[in-house]
Amino acid sequence: MGIMKRVQTLFQAKANDALNKAEDPRQTLDLSYEQQLENLTKVKRAVADVATARKRVEIQAEQLKSQGDKLADQAKTALAQGNEPLAREALTRREAIANQLKDLETQHASIQEQQNKLEDTATKLQTQVEAFRTKKETIKATYTAAEASAHVNEAVSGISTSMGDAGAAMQRAQDKVAEMQARSGALDELLSSGALTDLTSTNDDIQAQLDKASSTSDIDAQLAALKSSGAVSALPSGPGGGATPEGN
Repeated sequence: MGIMKRVQTLFQAKANDALNKAEDPRQTLDLSYEQQLENLTKVKRAVADVATARKRVEIQAEQLKSQGDKLADQAKTALAQGNEPLAREALTRREAIANQLKDLETQHASIQEQQNKLEDTATKLQTQVEAFRTKKETIKATYTAAEASAHVNEAVSGISTSMGDAGAAMQRAQDKVAEMQARSGALDELLSSGALTDLTSTNDDIQAQLDKASSTSDIDAQLAALKSSGAVSALPSGPGGGATPEGN
């Protein structure tokens, strides 16, 4: 039983969290404003209904008053004709109408008081609705600005992250190029020194050492000849030349 309750609580918490994320406060404010407008409309309709009831009582009172005035004239006429019983009947009916008028006046006063209260309520509610509308629009504008700022910050953060990644990738590429250049230079040195065999060359390393020794032997023979003659013989002229050493 305890496990089921915890599961239900967790499910409700996640549902509320999803609802909060999906809910737009601007839409909530607009919905609340619409509900307040509906309440204000209901109060105004109630004021109109009460005012209609008050007007109906006033019309009834005017009709009864007209009937009472007519009965009073009839009583005078009957008395002038010497018909006292008829005059008494007219006055009796007039008295009944007077009592009805008193009841209508009481109802009219009660309805008027109710109408006044409803009108005050409508006025206060109207003021509150207008104030809420102003505050609602202010909050919506503030929220929109904050939302836009958040989006900008997210975009800037994304750009910064991308630039950082790009910079790191560029640095890795530069390091790799430098490593390849160093490796190529080291291979060239090793090939030149004979420590590694150049598989693309037609000569093997033994032949390379023999060629190097032969070149050294030729230079040594020339140097010995110079030492024995005491002078450096003239170098052969280039193609088309016939120049002789200076002084001959």
